[in-house]
Amino acid sequence: MEFEKARSILKNLCPDNVVEHCLAVSEYAYELALAIRNNGYSVDVELVRLGGLLHDIGRSKTHGIEHGVVGAEILRELGFDEKLALIAERHIGAGITKEEAIELGLPPKDYVPITLEEKIVAHADNLIFGTKRVEIDDVIKKFEKKLGKNHPSIKRIILLNDEINNLLK
Repeated sequence: MEFEKARSILKNLCPDNVVEHCLAVSEYAYELALAIRNNGYSVDVELVRLGGLLHDIGRSKTHGIEHGVVGAEILRELGFDEKLALIAERHIGAGITKEEAIELGLPPKDYVPITLEEKIVAHADNLIFGTKRVEIDDVIKKFEKKLGKNHPSIKRIILLNDEINNLLK
């Protein structure tokens, strides 16, 4: 029931393309979480499923880099669990360091995913362009084009990809 309630809220707040993207991320993140749990790791698969669904709710107000922070605020205001708010807040790329946040004009703090659930959603989001699943090489090319070849966020994306893939082995 919680998932349907969350989907209804998302549909009321966000354009269809954002909702479709969020559903695709949720589905992929859920698949990853199940596979990781089946490999013996402790992961809250329902939190991942909901986090994937709601990670971009901030796009109801902005499509800028701050959509993660805005999304976390929306989720807190709506009374969702803090764990969900943190998934939204920390999902961009493989996270944003405090130093990068300051440069980007975000509130000065670390936005790097910490929990396994946060990492799974961030990773799934990286590998979904619109509603299409892509390879990590496509993600790297996209970020290099946007940020430059040696941007530190690219290394974090590669490390996150490696971490998730190791849990899937």
